[in-house]
Amino acid sequence: MLQQIVWSAELDVERIVDMYGNMLFSICLVILCNEKDAEDVVQDTFITYLTKSPTFNDSEHEKAWLITIATNRCKNMRRYNFIRKYIDINDLQLYSKKDKNHVLLDLLMRLPTKHKVVLLLYYVEGYKVDEIAKILTITTSAVKKRLQRGRELLRERYRKENEYGL
Repeated sequence: MLQQIVWSAELDVERIVDMYGNMLFSICLVILCNEKDAEDVVQDTFITYLTKSPTFNDSEHEKAWLITIATNRCKNMRRYNFIRKYIDINDLQLYSKKDKNHVLLDLLMRLPTKHKVVLLLYYVEGYKVDEIAKILTITTSAVKKRLQRGRELLRERYRKENEYGL
C-alpha cells in the first residue's frame, strides 16, 4: 500500500515537471537573472508541491498555484541574496520555444522585474489581466499599468537599439 502511494506521488511530480518545468524555469530566470538560482527555485517549488499535496479544480488552478509559489520564492531569494544583474540570453532561449526574436527577448530581460514578469505572463503564458493580478497579488489596474509601461519601455529601447545599430 505504501509503495503504491509513493509510486503515485512520483508519477504526479513527474507529470507536473513535464507540464510546467520549462515555464516555471523561464519565469524564475526572468525574475532572478541567474540560471542556478532559477533552477533552485523551480526545484523548491516542486518540493513544496510534493510535500503539501494540494488539490485543484483544474489544471489552470494548478498552474497558477505553481507560478504563485515560484514567484514568491523568487522574491524571497532576491530579498535575501545578492544576485547578478546579467543573464545570458542563451539560457532563456533553451527554454522559450515561443519567442524567436532575440532582440526583443534581450530587451525584455533588461526591463525592471515588475514589468518583465507581467509581460511574460500576459504574452508568453497567455494569462488574462485578472489572472495575473491574482497570481501576483496586485490590483488589475496595477497589472494594466505595468503592461502599458512595459510595452512603452520595450518600444523605446527597441527604437534606441535600431537607431544606433546596437
